[in-house]
Amino acid sequence: MKSRPEPIASLITEETARRIADGTHDDPFSVLGPHETDGKTWLIAHDPGAQSLAAETPSATVELSPLPGAPTVFYGEIPSGEPYRLRGSADGKSWEFDDPYRFGPVIGEMDEYLIGEGTHRRLWKVLGAHVITHEGTNGTHFAVWAPSAQRVSVVGEFNWWDGRRHIMRRRGSTGVWEIFIPGVGEGTHYKYRIVGPDGTVQPLKADPVGFGSQHPPENASIVRDIGGYGWKDDSWMEERAGRDARTAPISVYEVHLGSWKRRHDEDNRMISYKEAAVELVDYVHDMGFTHIEFLPLSEYPFDGSWGYQPVGLYAPTIRHGPPHEFRDLVEAAHEKDIGIILDWVPGHFPTDPHGLGRFDGTALYEHADPREGFHQDWNTLIFNYGRVEVANYLVSNALYWLEEYHVDGLRVDAVASMLYRDYSRKEGEWVPNKHGGRENLEAIAMLQRMNTTVYGEVGGIMTVAEESTSFPGVSRPVDSGGLGFGYKWNMGWMNDTLDYIGREPIHRKFHHHQMTFGLHYAFSENFILPISHDEVVHGKGSMLGRMPGDEWERFANLRAYYGFMWAHPGKKLLFMGCEIAQPTEWNHEGEVAWELTQYPNHQGVQRLVRDLNTLYRATPALHVKDCESDGFQWIEANASEDSIYAWIRLGGPDDPPVVAICNFTPVERRDWLCGLPAAGRWREALNTDADIYGGGNRGNMGGVTATGEGHHGQPASARVTLPPLSTVILAFEA
Repeated sequence: MKSRPEPIASLITEETARRIADGTHDDPFSVLGPHETDGKTWLIAHDPGAQSLAAETPSATVELSPLPGAPTVFYGEIPSGEPYRLRGSADGKSWEFDDPYRFGPVIGEMDEYLIGEGTHRRLWKVLGAHVITHEGTNGTHFAVWAPSAQRVSVVGEFNWWDGRRHIMRRRGSTGVWEIFIPGVGEGTHYKYRIVGPDGTVQPLKADPVGFGSQHPPENASIVRDIGGYGWKDDSWMEERAGRDARTAPISVYEVHLGSWKRRHDEDNRMISYKEAAVELVDYVHDMGFTHIEFLPLSEYPFDGSWGYQPVGLYAPTIRHGPPHEFRDLVEAAHEKDIGIILDWVPGHFPTDPHGLGRFDGTALYEHADPREGFHQDWNTLIFNYGRVEVANYLVSNALYWLEEYHVDGLRVDAVASMLYRDYSRKEGEWVPNKHGGRENLEAIAMLQRMNTTVYGEVGGIMTVAEESTSFPGVSRPVDSGGLGFGYKWNMGWMNDTLDYIGREPIHRKFHHHQMTFGLHYAFSENFILPISHDEVVHGKGSMLGRMPGDEWERFANLRAYYGFMWAHPGKKLLFMGCEIAQPTEWNHEGEVAWELTQYPNHQGVQRLVRDLNTLYRATPALHVKDCESDGFQWIEANASEDSIYAWIRLGGPDDPPVVAICNFTPVERRDWLCGLPAAGRWREALNTDADIYGGGNRGNMGGVTATGEGHHGQPASARVTLPPLSTVILAFEA
C-alpha cells in the first residue's frame, strides 16, 4: 500500500479520512481544501463518486492520489497561489466542479453577533439560500440555524441528494451552519440533511428561510434570487402613510386567491399572481375597495388549511407563481392606489416532517412540553416565543414581507391563542407563567417587539390583530403598555350584529341592543368591522343565507345590514363573494359564483357595495373619525318596538355631517320624524331600497329639508320615509 507523504500524514489521519469518506466528519472544512505547509500547497479533496480526481490549475493538471483506507478522499501538491477546479472520473465518464471547501466563510462577525443575540432584524439577508458571487465565483450561499445538530448537509439534485458531499461549516456558538456551493443557482431544488445530537438522521428539512418551494405535495425548497426587482411604486410608497391612517377611509376586500377565480378550461387551476395583477386588481379598483387582504400566501403544504398552517414563512406560495410574479401583483395594486395586506401566522405551525418540528433533532422552534408547545384545536406546534432566536425569526419575517415585497400591512391571525397559555385548554393542560398567571408573557413581548420593529423600520404600514377577547390595549402603542397594533378586528360587533340580523324581524325588538352595544366600546381600540371568511364557512352559511324571510326580504335584509355596517364607526372588511350575495358558503376548492352577477338582485348588491365604498371614501364624516368618540352621536338608539336606529357621523370642523337611519322591520315608515343636527337641505346620499340595488325604490325623492323644530335632542328635524328593511344615509348640504 502506498504511504502518504509526511505533510499529508500531519494534515489528515486515517480515521479522519474514513469519516470524511463516509460523511460522518463534523467539520470537513478543517480537513478539506488547500493547506499551506513548508512553502508548499497540499490539496485534500473528496468526491464520493470518483475513481480518480485531478486538480486543474492555470499552469498544470495535477492527478491526485487516493488516501489509503479512504479511496474517495484524494490528495496532492498543487501550484501555490493558483485557483483550481476539480475533475473527477469514473467508469469512462468525467465531470468538473469547483471545490466548495476552498472557499472562506460568507457570514461576517457582526451578523454572527446579532444572530447569537437574537437581534438580527433582517435575518433573511444572512440565512437561507442566496445567489452570490463569492471570491470571484458564482454560486449559492446556504445558511441555516440548527444549534444542536452534529452536522448539517445541503442536499439536492446538484449532488444526487447525497449528504456526504456538502457538509456545512459550523459558525461558532451561534448554531448557524453555512456553505458556499459554486455553480448552484436560481431554480435549484434543495433540502437540509441534519444529524441530531444523538446521531439520528432527521427527515430531510425544507429551509426555514427559503425563498421558494416546490408545488405541494412536493416540498423541497427552491433557490430563488429575490434581489434586483426594480420597483416602480415610489410615489405610492411615499404617500401610503396617509392611506393607512386612522383618519383615512379603509375598506378591505378579503381574498383567498386560490378560490377567487379558477380556470375551468385548464383543469380548474388557480389563477396566477400575474393574472390576479390584472383581473383581481381591476375588479377591486372598480369596486372601490382601498385594500386587498390575502389569506396567507406564505408556503403551506395542505390546501385545506387555506394557508393558516404555513411551513415556508419566507416563501410566497408557488401555487400562483414565483416570487417576482407576486411582486408584479403588489406593484399592479399600487399602480391602482390599492394597498396589500397579508395574513401572517406566527401562532402555530404544522407537524409535517419537512417543516420546523424538531428541526435539529430537538424541540428547537417549539416548546418541548406539549402543554406549551402543541395546539390541541389544530394539531399544530406552538412557537417558543421565549427563545430569543425564535422570536427574532418571527419578527424578522414580519419585516421581510414589508420590505422585500412592499406589502402595506400584516393581519396577525389568532392573536388570542398566543396571548393566553390556557387558550382552549382544560385545568392541568397548561403551564402558568412565571407569576402564576395565564398570560403568555413571551408571546406578548414578541408581538410588542414585532410592532415596534415594523412601525419603526417601514413607513406607512399597518398591522392588524384578529383578537377575539377583551385583552386591553391591543391597538395602543407599546410605550403606553399596549401591544402596538394599528388596528383590531371587532369580533364582538360582528358576532352581535350577525346574530341580530339573522333573526326574524318580529323577534328583533327583543334583541334591539345587540346593534347598539358595540358603541359602548367602539372607540376603546382602532377597530375594523370584519365580515371575514370565517363567517361564511363550516356550516354557518353565506351572508345571504343567514338572512331570514323570502327571497326579497333576504336581499333587503342584506342590503340594509351592509348600509348599517358602512355607516357605523370603524374601518370595513368584506370577504370575497359577500359583495355579490353569494347564496352558498365559501368552498376553497371552488370559486366565487360570478355567474350570479347576471341576475338583478345579485347585481344590485354588488352595485350597492361599490356605491357604499364610493360614498365612504368621498365623505369625510364617514371615515375621518372612525376611531374617535366625538365622531359619533346617537339620534335614536332605543326604538326597539320599531327596530329603528338613527345616528350622526361627524368629521372635521368643516366637514358636513351625515345621518344614517336603519329600519330593520319589513314595514315602511312614512313621515318618521327624525331629529337632525342642522336645519336645511339633507341629500339622500344612499338608500338601500333603491331600484338599482334591487329594492322597491321607496324613499325621499332625493332628500329632505329640515326645519328648526327640534326633536331627539337635536336642534332641527325632518320627516323621513324609511323603506322596509333599509338603511338611508342623509348628507347635509346647507
